[in-house]
Amino acid sequence: QVQLVESGGGLVQAGGSLRLSCTASRSTFTFTFMAWYRQAPGKQRELVASLPSGGNINYADSVRGRFTISRDNAKKTMYLQMNDVKPEDTAVYYCHVFTGFNDYWGQGTQVTVSS
Repeated sequence: QVQLVESGGGLVQAGGSLRLSCTASRSTFTFTFMAWYRQAPGKQRELVASLPSGGNINYADSVRGRFTISRDNAKKTMYLQMNDVKPEDTAVYYCHVFTGFNDYWGQGTQVTVSS
C-alpha cells in the first residue's frame, strides 16, 4: 500500500504561482510512473503532466511552458510548479503513481485562481 498526500493548493491570483507537493508513504525510487491530474467542476479528470521513470516528461497543451513536474526520490515527493496561473487552471489536483504493480491516487488539493 502507498499513501499519497498532496499539499500546496490554495487561492492565487491570475498570473501568480503555486507549488504543489505529493509525498508518498514509502520510497518512490521504484515508481515507474508519476503524474498530476486535475478535475474542474463538471468536467472529466485530465492529465496535467506525467513523469515516467526513464521516459520523456509530458505536459497537457494547456499548461506546457507554465507548469513544471519534478520528483525528489530522496524526499519521496513529486512536485508541480505552477507559474502564470490562469482562472481555467482552477480545479482539484490529484497525484497519481504506478509502482509497477499497482496504481494509487492522492486525495486531491484544491487550486482556485481568481481573475
